Amino acid sequence: MRKVSSIFLVGLCVGAIGAVVVTVRHETVVDSPRPIASTGTVTSMSAIPAAPTSSVPPTTQSKSTPTPTPARKPHADPSALDELVPGGEVSAVVFDRTTGKTLLSAHADRTYTSASLVKLFIALEALDQDGPADLVRRMLSLSDDDLASRLWTTYGGPQIVSRWAKVMGLHDTRPPASPGRWGDTEITASDMVRVYRYLTEQAAASGRSTILDALRHATERGSDGFRQYFGIPDAAEGHSWAVKQGWSCCRPTRMLHTTGLVEDDRYIVVVLTENPRAVSDATGSQRVTAVVKDLLSSIGL
Repeated sequence: MRKVSSIFLVGLCVGAIGAVVVTVRHETVVDSPRPIASTGTVTSMSAIPAAPTSSVPPTTQSKSTPTPTPARKPHADPSALDELVPGGEVSAVVFDRTTGKTLLSAHADRTYTSASLVKLFIALEALDQDGPADLVRRMLSLSDDDLASRLWTTYGGPQIVSRWAKVMGLHDTRPPASPGRWGDTEITASDMVRVYRYLTEQAAASGRSTILDALRHATERGSDGFRQYFGIPDAAEGHSWAVKQGWSCCRPTRMLHTTGLVEDDRYIVVVLTENPRAVSDATGSQRVTAVVKDLLSSIGL
């Protein structure tokens, strides 16, 4: 943006002054139920919100035509995103909770297996049945598979997915074909946006607080050692976030998903990817981060 101020005095002209304001593996087969013992909550800090942008004092406007602000793209270019995941598949949605509009969308109804994203469903069910909140937090923040299996078995197994898909109005989410393999739950990017809208707008206050607190304090490494700061955390540097990640391999492909809230919960961001098993975890993670960076750049973050 360029602002020009010109002051003419009698017989004297002062030149114009211009200013430029330059901004793994979640394929667990559940064993028989085991007693659930309470453990402490593990937390780590998410990114610090960006400092507010300084304002510019108003000046007298010249008669020159101001440079128009480029319009934001209403939809992501699917072909452009596809190029960031060569040989694989990608789906992405960005939803603005302030305006209630979908800003970007690509392949939003393509189906993937959920990996650990189904832990959001498990958490909702466990808390709805007055289950241990500290275990739910740990399951989410560390993406703990063992706790997920125990809570899955204790609170209903596949019926958890069926029930919450109905409650949240999910269109294409299905429980796993094999009851013990909770990570094989079928999801879409569109449905995951609906999950986050339910969490932020309709879920019971206590359950919402427990779940979102865990997502804000996701640890850099999951309980299995996998680095889970790919995607949103790495791409949204300088912006606040709350995330649930997912990773799994290899039945027969490698899934890597990043989902959550960005910029003080304003934006819901969902990126789901599927890669050939020959693609390494590191490469797959970098691809997801590249997709998120492209999405955030497109909306001005």
